[in-house]
Amino acid sequence: MYAVKAVYDGVNFKPKQPIAVKEEYEVIITFVEPVKKISDLPFKRGCMKGKMRLADDFNAPLEDFKEYMQ
Repeated sequence: MYAVKAVYDGVNFKPKQPIAVKEEYEVIITFVEPVKKISDLPFKRGCMKGKMRLADDFNAPLEDFKEYMQ
């Protein structure tokens, strides 16, 4: 048995990786879930802009790794 992930667009199946088989195979197709598109998501790009802030010392060395930084 060989499993391959693919996307069905209503006409064609498009594998997500190359399929390396050299003979014909009987297949079973299982529809798992619809593919979510960016436009289907409950938020839009950039909606968190200005609502998050990095600490001033974000790039400072961490004490936990001090012994490895020498």
